[in-house]
Amino acid sequence: MPSGVDCHYSDGPPGRHRAVKNRFVASLLAVLALLTMTPVFRMLAAEQQEFRPPSGPAPRTASGKVDFSGVWQKPYVPDMAKDGKDQKGMSELPFTPWGEAEWKKYDAAEGDYTGACLPFGMTRSVNTPEPMQIMQSDTHFAFLFEQNSWFTVVPIDGRQHGNGIPTWFGDSVGHWEGDTLVIDTVNFNGKTRLDTIGHPHSDQLHLVQRFSRPDRGHIAYEVIVDDPRTFTRPWKNTRNFTLRPDWQIMEYSCEENNKSLWEGRIKVPKYAK
Repeated sequence: MPSGVDCHYSDGPPGRHRAVKNRFVASLLAVLALLTMTPVFRMLAAEQQEFRPPSGPAPRTASGKVDFSGVWQKPYVPDMAKDGKDQKGMSELPFTPWGEAEWKKYDAAEGDYTGACLPFGMTRSVNTPEPMQIMQSDTHFAFLFEQNSWFTVVPIDGRQHGNGIPTWFGDSVGHWEGDTLVIDTVNFNGKTRLDTIGHPHSDQLHLVQRFSRPDRGHIAYEVIVDDPRTFTRPWKNTRNFTLRPDWQIMEYSCEENNKSLWEGRIKVPKYAK
């Protein structure tokens, strides 16, 4: 008998009890056998097995550059100070006095900007557990985040930063160092957090993201955080992304009038003027 199945009967002779129990077990086994033959069961069973990404060399564009295009599974990194699966963190963040004060006073219950559906910013978007799609040409590299359906388009033709207004995702430009694509981002508005747990940064944040593709199925990713107001020195995270040709990114919508916000469980963040 499978555990957890209660087949106690209180009336009738013992022989009848056994016959009823035997018929019940036979019926249960028949149902289970049918379930294992259904497509849904097979799909769920397959998902429990370790995914094996495509093998082979990294693909290249017609111009000979490494091509990072595809849908990628990223490690979920809610805390950039901790190690995790496919991610190496920075255990002790080198805070300045201002940065440490900002970190200690942060309380998500008092108003985290993501609860009001405001843009996550670059690092927190890359940190999310949802997949990310990359689209690439000879002149541009596009992040398509499933999280809130955000996107960021980066010129990778070697141009310099512009002089635009500060933004949530910053101003990004890219260049090649051999087979490594380097994306440099500045001009943040200072209204985001680096990760879910709330590590701070200022509007002086300077991010350097490095992408390399050791084989067809993986991206080796490194992000360097440089913010002289918040940290005494630059620090970095390293991660591995896995190609998922069996996935598609989905629509994701966060609405400003979401139920948790207007019922008071999420507070609107307050920014200094």
